[in-house]
Amino acid sequence: MSSPGFIQIMEFTTPDIDAVLAVTEEWKKATEGRRTARHEIVTRDRNNADRYKIIVFFDSYESAMENSKLPETQQFAERQAAVLTDMSFADLEVMVDADL
Repeated sequence: MSSPGFIQIMEFTTPDIDAVLAVTEEWKKATEGRRTARHEIVTRDRNNADRYKIIVFFDSYESAMENSKLPETQQFAERQAAVLTDMSFADLEVMVDADL
């Protein structure tokens, strides 16, 4: 059975979410037509206002790795790291994707 997709969750703390979002917008413009990320959700922890999770959706693990190899993605990661106090990743293979 093939996977219905792949999700990467980035969890981080920052006092400057606007800087993170600005770098993300620059990355989106720079990778237009070449990136393999197909959807993004940005969330903030209601119990810790400086804690965020970004959930990025891909068609597959392989497409996520293609996206990671883009030079702009590497530059984005370096620029983003400058405004984060920590960062962790979760790489999730989608098992079921169903409307309820």
